[in-house]
Amino acid sequence: MRVLIAILLFSTSCVFAQKELSVEVVNVPASEGKISVALYEDAESFLKFDRVFVSKSVPAKEGATHLVLKDIPDGEYAVALFYDKNGNDQLDTNWMGIPKEKVAFSNAKMRMFGPPSFKDCAFDLIEDMRIKISF
Repeated sequence: MRVLIAILLFSTSCVFAQKELSVEVVNVPASEGKISVALYEDAESFLKFDRVFVSKSVPAKEGATHLVLKDIPDGEYAVALFYDKNGNDQLDTNWMGIPKEKVAFSNAKMRMFGPPSFKDCAFDLIEDMRIKISF
């Protein structure tokens, strides 16, 4: 009986184990402002500021900035980030909606006529993971 209880407790903790996603942002132009990262869990929420699964901002460091998103369950995700040069916590755009601040994505680049899709940026998080995203 004790063995059965121990097995159940162990298997339950494995099923609900949370992962860490370490993000290294390279080619950061300056050590002013912030790097803001958003993690999305599906195509319907992708790039919608009010539907971000997890987000984090850290001070920018010229060259490379590193941050860690913790307690993420297994799943398919996509990352979008931007260099918030003026630190106003907003992606500044021009009158046509085109970003004035640098943006980048996991596994994809900005397209000629807009951002990549969730599918283009998606990756599976099944263990602690480190990704590198370049501006």
